Amino acid sequence: MINYKELEDIGHKTGFTHIVPLDCKTIELLPEVRQMCQADTCHMYEKNWSCPPGCGSLEECRQIIGRYTHGIIVQTVGDLEDELDGEGMMETEHQHKSHFYEMEKILRQIWPDMLAVGAGCCTKCKTCTYPDAPCRFPGKSFSSMEAYGMLVTQICERNHLKYYYGSCTIAYTSCYLLE
Repeated sequence: MINYKELEDIGHKTGFTHIVPLDCKTIELLPEVRQMCQADTCHMYEKNWSCPPGCGSLEECRQIIGRYTHGIIVQTVGDLEDELDGEGMMETEHQHKSHFYEMEKILRQIWPDMLAVGAGCCTKCKTCTYPDAPCRFPGKSFSSMEAYGMLVTQICERNHLKYYYGSCTIAYTSCYLLE
């Protein structure tokens, strides 16, 4: 049985701004999100095991997610000096990834088979082995919510979590599928 209050406490201690329960039945994988990945605006498409197509087809991702019923969504919300504050965006992203890795270590002790789904591609290795060799850490690497085909705003809305916190803010969102 998941103790969400305990998970919320752990999440806040690791630095997340918001932690809410995730009902895995609310996760819908959308081809149009994958098509956004294919546009390669982040320059990681076909370059990383955690990004499409390396992370698997939508059907393969559905099968993986289908093993889970409950999890949590975590967010790091940062303040920006203005709408174009790239430095503030990068700092908040760095903080979110740091929180994400720290909480992952804690949660893996309780749920070794959990699925960690992050914001942005996996950065566990300085250089990914894709496509020349298998992933060095297949049980510890992670894909982004978008790589799996999740529309982050939809997942947040369906689980009663805000995504937009007003002008001059940015929110990075990830999730852990636990059981």
